[in-house]
Amino acid sequence: MNLTQDMHRIEHWADAHHPVWVDFVRMALGIFLFVKGVMFIQDTAALQSIMRNSQFQWVSFGMAHYVAFAHLVGGLLIAMGLITRIAILFQIPILLGAVFFINPQRGFYSENTELWSSLIVLILLIVFLVLGSGRLSVDNLIRRPERDVLY
Repeated sequence: MNLTQDMHRIEHWADAHHPVWVDFVRMALGIFLFVKGVMFIQDTAALQSIMRNSQFQWVSFGMAHYVAFAHLVGGLLIAMGLITRIAILFQIPILLGAVFFINPQRGFYSENTELWSSLIVLILLIVFLVLGSGRLSVDNLIRRPERDVLY
């Protein structure tokens, strides 16, 4: 089988096994990512600290902008259910970095809530990468046949 047929099979399976309540989890995930993007932009002291401590200041400067943009735009797209899988693909590298490189420096103890929230968000992103956007989404409205459109 080729990749296109495999993707259609996965999408068909996900549509058939996607309860509506899961759409609300996707929306909450998108809103959470958007809020984290806003908080990331507002914490200028942390941004300056990251760039000061980095050997490659231009790389860290670019990464900071990538994280902020991906969380803001990607969070909105995921919440609306518009090109959800593509938006998730831009989020996963950020969360992998947070789970495996940034948060472990603070320790794996139970009070490190950033690590646990990053891990939960990463797991949810992987789940929605497979499940897709669901019925309550802009993607679903776009795929709908024209007979459903009111004139």
